[in-house]
Amino acid sequence: MSVNKNTPKITKIGIVDVEFGERVSVVDPVNMYGCTIGDDSFIGPFVEIQRNAQIGNRTRVQSHCFICELVSIGDNCFIGHGVMFINDSFSLGEPAYERHELWEKTTIGNHVTIGSNTTILPVNICDNVVIGAGSVVTRDIAEPGIYLGSPAKLMRTL
Repeated sequence: MSVNKNTPKITKIGIVDVEFGERVSVVDPVNMYGCTIGDDSFIGPFVEIQRNAQIGNRTRVQSHCFICELVSIGDNCFIGHGVMFINDSFSLGEPAYERHELWEKTTIGNHVTIGSNTTILPVNICDNVVIGAGSVVTRDIAEPGIYLGSPAKLMRTL
């Protein structure tokens, strides 16, 4: 058996420089840094929440979610398992990596439910929206309702 003699740079996951509200529950392991978590919120295991992301009060983030920089999630929201937020629209035809000026914000209103395995591109979503599991949100949602599909489309108003 051959052994690789190169040593990789290993970065440990953990919770660093996070502003927590009152009565927050976090299930380890998580990777959270430089973000804000509101009162009475829940963060499941295997979640990454990056710098400058904000999670509102009484919001649940289920396991295996990725919430990148510049994402703001309102109060009383439910983020299902495996939801991915994207802040890079690949406007140059390739990843922007460290070109933060090309990254875009995502704002999620209050009382929004996002089903498991949904992908949210840089958009604004109004209050009182349900997004079905497996959907891909590519455009702003300005009308309360139930949205499904790829790309997500309004199925029924609420």
